Amino acid sequence: MTIWTDHTADRPISLTAPSGIDRAAHHRLDEAWLAAAWSHPSTRCFVVSGGQALIDETPDGRTELVMTPSFEAPLTEAHRYFLGTDEDGVSYFALQKDSLPGRMDQSARPAGLREAGLLLSPRDAGLMVHAVALENWQRLHRFCSRCGERTVIAAAGHIRRCPACGAEHYPRTDPAVIMAVTDADDRILLGRQVHWPEGRFSTLAGFVEPGESIEQSVRREVHEEVGITVGPVEYVASQPWPFPSSLMLGFTARATSTEINVDGDEIHEARWFSRDELGAAFDSGEVLPPYGISIAARLIELWYGKPLPTRGFV
Repeated sequence: MTIWTDHTADRPISLTAPSGIDRAAHHRLDEAWLAAAWSHPSTRCFVVSGGQALIDETPDGRTELVMTPSFEAPLTEAHRYFLGTDEDGVSYFALQKDSLPGRMDQSARPAGLREAGLLLSPRDAGLMVHAVALENWQRLHRFCSRCGERTVIAAAGHIRRCPACGAEHYPRTDPAVIMAVTDADDRILLGRQVHWPEGRFSTLAGFVEPGESIEQSVRREVHEEVGITVGPVEYVASQPWPFPSSLMLGFTARATSTEINVDGDEIHEARWFSRDELGAAFDSGEVLPPYGISIAARLIELWYGKPLPTRGFV
């Protein structure tokens, strides 16, 4: 059984708040429109490289993407991606480069989404997550998976076409489930991956396998990683997670067993926590809360009943 409920209206998950940007996909194949949009004086663009963009603090304390008019943009051959338009008709583009440009004032700094996503406005965060996802896909899918020929960019960065066999390739998104598992005593199950530092715990997660429903994936991943069986699952929300190409599908799930048996390959340690136990572990530093940008933090908060302690970006 799966229950579909929106738990996020009062507090949107990072990278999911309405951005005010219309992706305007109908313009992606209109080369004349794209050329006119690029040359318009109101158009703004920014560079993305290796999953990072330049951000800067404004005099009033806000953090913004460093954007320039298109006529001031660095040269690029084909890696210019149309991201959409806002309600004022301003068009936005991202430029993929091998490195970020320098800044004369030295105040801007490079940042990835894990940091910038918590600081930027919904508009800028939405533009950046779109650009980073396209850049990741473009860098990793330069050759045709059908015949091996080098592909060419089309649709303003949203398609790669093979000139040899005619195949079209589209940006890849890998569905992954992430779940807050609770038991009959309303304790939450948190785990620590083998490569995480001591004290870092979070919800369990894993990729959906071919031929598998998301509900089956939730139950399989929990059982494989910690040996717990799961009954009902409840959908909470989704979050784009382009590291490099995932879409996180968030759930709560009710365990039907409680004996933990970690797999040792992905999960090094897993524990049940009551609210009092988790609060005390946060206070003592025994457990580090997830970073606020992750949907994991929201899933835990839904159970915890209040915001988790803040954790600075490192």
